[in-house]
Amino acid sequence: MSGKVRVLMVCTGNICRSPTAEGVLRALAAQAGWRQRLEVDSAGTTAYHVGEPPDERSQAHALRRGYDLSAQRARQVQDEDFRRFDWILAMDRGHLRELRDRAPVLVHDRIRLLLDFAPGLAGRDVPDPYYGGATGFEQVLDLVEEGCRGFLAEVARR
Repeated sequence: MSGKVRVLMVCTGNICRSPTAEGVLRALAAQAGWRQRLEVDSAGTTAYHVGEPPDERSQAHALRRGYDLSAQRARQVQDEDFRRFDWILAMDRGHLRELRDRAPVLVHDRIRLLLDFAPGLAGRDVPDPYYGGATGFEQVLDLVEEGCRGFLAEVARR
């Protein structure tokens, strides 16, 4: 991998799925020795939770797997993000459509679904766990780990 790769994870409010993906990708990159080569951030398509920490349930489930999300704060996607980040990874197809509608056409190929990088999961959504129970947060972690591992493998191949 040459040069710093900048990645933005995106969900709706930036309190469940995208901060989980940010934390997981950061941790996996550090384990691979890429801490200085990968910049990871997250944002929401909406401003509902700007300035808030990740959902307590997301934090608790992530921490059980060794991912600390406590320092993160929600923010909304900004136009500058389309220039700043090499990859913008959406958690679901709704986010993908919204991001591509907002983004300059020249960057559409850099806006993808996170699960497009997970073997056998291309085109699938990371489901929103917000209104569900513990099982949903665990499922998000399982899927996000798969997507992040696949993404890192793709980055390494390039």
